[in-house]
Amino acid sequence: MTAQARRWLRKLGPGLITGAADDDPSGIATYSQAGAQFGFAMGWTVVFTLPLMIGIQMISARIGRVTGHGLASNIRRRYPAPVVYAVVALLFTANTINVAADIAAMAQSVRLVAGGNTLVYAVAFGAVCLGLEVFMSYRKYVRYLKWLTLALFAYVGVVLSIDVRWAEVIAGIALPHLELSAAAVTLVVAILGTTISPYLFFWQAAQEVEDAAAAAAASGIRGSSVATARQLRRIEIDTVAGMGFSNLIALAIIVSAGATLHPAGITHIETSAQAAEALQPIAGQFASLLFCLGIVGTGMLAVPVLAGSAAYAVAETFRWKHGLDLKPHQARGFYAIVALATAGGVALDFTGIDPIRALFWAAVINGVAAVPIMLVMMLLATDSRVLGKSTVRRWLKLLGWLAMASMAAAVAAMLLL
Repeated sequence: MTAQARRWLRKLGPGLITGAADDDPSGIATYSQAGAQFGFAMGWTVVFTLPLMIGIQMISARIGRVTGHGLASNIRRRYPAPVVYAVVALLFTANTINVAADIAAMAQSVRLVAGGNTLVYAVAFGAVCLGLEVFMSYRKYVRYLKWLTLALFAYVGVVLSIDVRWAEVIAGIALPHLELSAAAVTLVVAILGTTISPYLFFWQAAQEVEDAAAAAAASGIRGSSVATARQLRRIEIDTVAGMGFSNLIALAIIVSAGATLHPAGITHIETSAQAAEALQPIAGQFASLLFCLGIVGTGMLAVPVLAGSAAYAVAETFRWKHGLDLKPHQARGFYAIVALATAGGVALDFTGIDPIRALFWAAVINGVAAVPIMLVMMLLATDSRVLGKSTVRRWLKLLGWLAMASMAAAVAAMLLL
C-alpha cells in the first residue's frame, strides 16, 4: 500500500463506521422489500438520498467538531428545556424500537441457519452487545465486527453474476416514478428513514466530539483554526466515503431483490428465508448462511450505535459524564441508558413482534422522527452563535434543508393517503 493510500485511509473514521451502521438489518429488510415489491422502480430513492444524507451527516459532524458538544448538548444550550426533552424522548423511543427490530432479525436469521429458540438468541445478542459496549471500547471491537459486513458485498456479486435488465435499472434511477398509493409512499418513508436516520446524526456528532477531545489530550492544546479547517476537510472525505459505501450496498440490495424475488412473485417479504432467497444466485445452498452473516454483522455494529446515540443524547441533556472511552463507574448514568435501551429492545422481542415487519416499521418510525430532529439541527447549523465562522456553507445548507423538506413531504403524504 502506498503512503498516499495510507494517508487517505487514515482520514476515514466516524463517517465510515456511520455508513456501515446505516445498512443495519432494518435497512437490509427495507431495501429488500423495495426490490421485491416494485422491482427496479425504487432505485431512484437511494440515488436521490445520497447527496442528502452526505449533507446532513456532514452538518451533524461539523456541529460536534466545531462546538465540542453533541447535538443534545447544543440543543439544550440554545432552546428551552421542553424542546430538548421532546427531541431526546423521540430519539430514545425510535432507537429502542429499532434495537428490538434489529435484535429480533439477528435472532431469526441465526434460527434460519442453526434452528433453536429465537428468544434465547435475542437475549444472547442483547447481552453480548451490551457487554461489549460497556466493557470493551467500541472502536476496538468494531475493527473485527466490521469484517462481517463484507457479507453485504454478496449483493453486489448477485448483481454482477445474474442477467439484470439494466435498461430498467437505469430507468428506475433516472426516471423517478412514484405510485401514489399508501403502500408505495410508506415504503419511500421507510427508505428515507433507514437511510437518513436520526440516531446517526447524534452518533456522528458525538464521535467527532470524542475524537476532538482525544486529539486535544494527546497534543495538550485545543484545536487551532487551521487544525479545525483540516478536520472539516477530513470530515467531508470521511462522510462521502461512508455514505457512498452505504448507498452502493443499498442499491445492490434493491437490484438483487428486484432481479430475483420480484420476477418469482415474492412481492411481500414476510420471513428471513424469503429475504435470503435474493442471495441464492451467488450463494446457492449457503444463501441463508450468507444472509445471516450480513444481518448479524450489521446488527452487531448498529445496536451499539443505536443504544449509544440514545445514551449520548440523554447524558448531554442532563449534563452527565458520558463517553464510550470512560469506564462504567466513571459514567454510571450514561451506561445505564445504554443498558436501558438495549434491555428495552430485548424486552420488546418478548411481545411476539414479527421481525421482518418490525424492521420495516422501525424504518418508518425513523422517517417520522427525523423531521423535527432535522429541523432543530438545521437551525443550529445556520446559527452563528453556535458555529461562529464555521456555519455551514450555502451548498451544505441547501442539502440539509432539502433533506428535511423531502422527509417532511414524504411523511405528510403517507399520513394523508
